[in-house]
This record gives sequence, structure tokens and C-alpha cells, in this order.
Amino acid sequence: MYIGQIIEVGPAAKPEPGNILPLGSIPEGTMVYNIELRPGDGGKLARQAGSYALILGKSGGVTRIRLPSGKEKDIPSTARATIGIPAGAGRTEKPIMKAGNAYHKWKVKARKWPRVRGVAMNAVNHKFGGGSHQRKSHPSTVARNAPPGRKVGHIAARRTGRRKR
Repeated sequence: MYIGQIIEVGPAAKPEPGNILPLGSIPEGTMVYNIELRPGDGGKLARQAGSYALILGKSGGVTRIRLPSGKEKDIPSTARATIGIPAGAGRTEKPIMKAGNAYHKWKVKARKWPRVRGVAMNAVNHKFGGGSHQRKSHPSTVARNAPPGRKVGHIAARRTGRRKR
């Protein structure tokens, strides 16, 4: 897309980058993003920077697309999508560089940050904690039916360590 471009919306729009069409009006093999799951629900799929889905085929009112994950999904042909690839690809390749950037990255996601190692904790806080040196000091494998508090490390591990060839 570019500044001053006229964006066409609807079934009569040309299949060109930036235009928004129903999936049934987009030719097969086209890269699309901002795809609706149901007609009129707003874009739900393939919205991340640089991600896109591929239109594979159409049959009987449904369109099959390949999502960025590689999974194939059938969507009603009346659901709309934007043609092209959204800008900002390669965003995840930039190094984080400082803790503040990592803080803001994980603040918007449902993940605990910072993640403190068990060996860095006190013995009262973690099974691997305590001692004069930072080491686990005992096997880190634990049974599947272990009680909470003991169930840290390799849970019900079939094998651990480096694989022997």
C-alpha cells in the first residue's frame, strides 16, 4: 500500500493489494491477512506483522485457507479479507537489549516476568533452593503423582540429559 492509494471494499473490488474482498471473490493462491471467521465479525486471523494466509481452494460456499501456523481452515466465502501482507515483518528479530524492553514485551502477554531460577531462591521457596552454591543437589526428575511443592523440574520424564547416538 502507499500514500494516496484508493482502497476498494466489496465483491466488485479488484483483487489488488490493500483491497478488501469476500474470500469467494479472491483468486486461489493469493496472500491475504485480517481474515474474518464469520461474515461481519471484523478481522480475526493472520493479523500479526508480516504474517499472511494463503487461499487454497473454494467449494460449496466455503473457502479453504492455509494459516500462518500451517493449519488449513474452512471459512465461509462471504467472510472478508485484505489482500497482501501486513508491514513490519522481522519485528521479532530485533534484539531486546535491555530489561525495560523485556518488561514491556511481557506486560501485554499472559506470562510471568521476570522468571527467577529455582536454584537462586531460598530453600523455603523452592525445592532447588538453598545451600552454599547454586546447584540442585539432588535429582530433578519427579513422579507424575508428586504433591505440589515437590513437583518442579522434569515432571514424569521418560529420559533426561544429552541424547547418545
